[in-house]
Amino acid sequence: MARFAALLIFTAIILSACQDSSSTNSPVLSTLAQAKASGTIRVGYANEAPYAYYDPELGQLTGEAPSIARRVFQDMGIKNIEGVLTEFGSLIPGLQAKRFDVIAAGMYITPERCLEAAFSNPTYRIGEGFIVKKGNAKNLHSYEDVAKNDSVKLGVVAGTVELNYATALGVPRDRIKIFPDDLGALAGLQAGRVDAYAATHLTIQTLLEKANDADIERAEPFQDPVINGEPVYGYGAFALRKEDGELIAAVNEGLAKFLGSPDHLKLVQPFGFSKSTLPGSVTADALCASGAASDNG
Repeated sequence: MARFAALLIFTAIILSACQDSSSTNSPVLSTLAQAKASGTIRVGYANEAPYAYYDPELGQLTGEAPSIARRVFQDMGIKNIEGVLTEFGSLIPGLQAKRFDVIAAGMYITPERCLEAAFSNPTYRIGEGFIVKKGNAKNLHSYEDVAKNDSVKLGVVAGTVELNYATALGVPRDRIKIFPDDLGALAGLQAGRVDAYAATHLTIQTLLEKANDADIERAEPFQDPVINGEPVYGYGAFALRKEDGELIAAVNEGLAKFLGSPDHLKLVQPFGFSKSTLPGSVTADALCASGAASDNG
């Protein structure tokens, strides 16, 4: 009986080892394959209109980036995108930690960010601006105007290129106030904590429309940043993990077919995008290699 019991134990150990070996050797699905199998892909966003935000009336994530993502992924057979709300400065760490699979937040491609994440080819190109108090008493029409006036404080959102622009163009760090999001920065301006809030052209347009505040306005005219002798524009794109090469290639293939089409322009028009904001033929690789590439709030 003891021999029989020992034989049973030995057999169980062998079977368990075989099962473990089989499970260890089973193929691991790629991010793209997992998304196709489940029908859902997770996207990180920072609730910044018009790039990516939750619309309670629609009951879904919307904006330029999620709308394009939804269309491109549906064409791959992935029917749903699941939004994961994240502060802008935490989007890349969240991507790396696999809290989501794609950043769909209108994030600008920059050489610095390219060290930490891969980017699709861009979906738009856009310039910068300031929101100021009505009348623009301090005559702020560029980052240089902020730099040369020691009494001026500038508001920016954490993790955005506006901080880089400001410091590159001579604004002292102690005169830059960093806010967690665009609504916080706007509130800081309205409360007098800063004299100007720096953001992208479309962020400013959207905030002014929503705020409906007669005491604030866009600084006009505005001089876009010029760094190393070149005007700097922001090129927004999707960010992905570097190891997800199959997904990156599939997204770029989908974008190449869709961007600039009548369907694309109709889709993004409600968010303020048009033919004038198309990125042209510039690629993510070129922007990652360029010191002039910029990054979004």
